Amino acid sequence: MIIAAVSLFVNGFGVYLTIHANIGAGPWDVLNIGISKTFGILYGTASIVVSLTILGIDILLKEAVGIAMIIDAIVVGKAVDFFQYIKIIPQPDTMPESLLTMFCGLVIMGYTQYFYMNAALGCGPRDTLLVGLKRRVKRIPIGVVSIVLLGAATLIGYLLGGPVGIGTIICAFITGPIMQFAFRTVKFDPTAVSHQRLLATGHIFLHEIKSVRSHTTQE
Repeated sequence: MIIAAVSLFVNGFGVYLTIHANIGAGPWDVLNIGISKTFGILYGTASIVVSLTILGIDILLKEAVGIAMIIDAIVVGKAVDFFQYIKIIPQPDTMPESLLTMFCGLVIMGYTQYFYMNAALGCGPRDTLLVGLKRRVKRIPIGVVSIVLLGAATLIGYLLGGPVGIGTIICAFITGPIMQFAFRTVKFDPTAVSHQRLLATGHIFLHEIKSVRSHTTQE
């Protein structure tokens, strides 16, 4: 859980960089920022609302839910708020600087995905939704399902005032290949990971609590 939380916090820094590049945010961030602007709330709060909503849909679709999905829903958005607050990176002034900032953010996101997924405590709410929908529309390729999801998030976010630009296109088409490259460099196969479900995690916690109480009583 610590590995998942720390990697997701760093992942939030990567997301922050893609937004800070100021050339258009990724599809889901367009939605988060649009909601943030419309309702006058922090990006992180909007991100949590969207993530928990998607998590609810995942549960309705009877997809496997892990504790890391909940950590993801909370940590990433608030990490972005934190880095925006401390203003750790100067605002890019030129297009090359903006592109470099966005690329660095995507690379960070790619490698932190490895640590997060390798913790084997569940995938992100959005990834789980994508898989869940694909299982129910078997004749449609997963790439098409992904495009529809990203397109819907971008459109709704844009209508709410989210930033759409060349960066949105870059994120939509480059995020996947960069993540795949990151996985190859560390020789990681995400399909080989058996994720622990939330119920199993709860049982482990209860077992540990009972063990601690039993040890304390014996002392």
